[in-house]
Amino acid sequence: MATVWVNGQVSEQISVSDRAFTYGDGLFATMAVDAAAQIPFLSYHLQRLQDGAARLGFHWQASAALMSLLAQAASRFPAHCLKLQLSRGTGGRGYTPPVEPQVTEVLSVSTLPAHYSKWRQQGITLQTSVVTLAKQPLLAGIKHLNRLEQVLIKRYPLPAGIDDWLVLDTDGKLVETSMANLFLITKTAQGGWLALTPAINYAGVSGVMRQQVIMALLAMGIDVQLQAVSRDCLSRVSHLFISNSLLGIVDVTAVDHYRYQPWPLSSQLRQNLAIQL
Repeated sequence: MATVWVNGQVSEQISVSDRAFTYGDGLFATMAVDAAAQIPFLSYHLQRLQDGAARLGFHWQASAALMSLLAQAASRFPAHCLKLQLSRGTGGRGYTPPVEPQVTEVLSVSTLPAHYSKWRQQGITLQTSVVTLAKQPLLAGIKHLNRLEQVLIKRYPLPAGIDDWLVLDTDGKLVETSMANLFLITKTAQGGWLALTPAINYAGVSGVMRQQVIMALLAMGIDVQLQAVSRDCLSRVSHLFISNSLLGIVDVTAVDHYRYQPWPLSSQLRQNLAIQL
């Protein structure tokens, strides 16, 4: 049963001169297939890839053939993960990209990590990573193929009882975890809720689920602020949760020596997002 396609054909091979291999010159999206064999927020994933390609300086748009392949893969592999990788292809001289690139598309299928269900039920604990993210506004937000910072973060074994790393930038501002976006929740002076999420202007990935969460929170009447968030803010908020397209929404119960209770509206937020992972 095929689980990898290159440019629409069953294959696990690309050219050794492909710029994904030589320079990490490309993008990717990681998408969940739900139990009903649907890909939640597919149009947003594809639009983010298209926008990211434009930021890197090449044109890409999902073809009818790719849309058909995505639908077929989702139908055959419900409750799985689809990863779509785009490369600028081969060509160019050294770092200089080709003028008219032939984009390489790689679609692969994998199982969803079994522990994600437990995380959604019980929450997770985080510890601050010693590895920080460099500030690069030209790449901030997009999910490019250069993931060496994340590789360096994950090189360090997680201590016992810790589920993931919390990651700061080189100025000590909160950015994300090694794999998900971060939301901090606190009460307002009027007794309502305020949600803070780190602005992704200089480092980090602006996830599709993050975008959906922001819209859902606003629809719930909750104020959302995208801003630089200092680490000491961890001592002033009531609740934290993380989000990505495979996890959905997961409460954070601890960061370093700080402890948190699950946010009372997490379940409502999941329902409003219609997440069926």
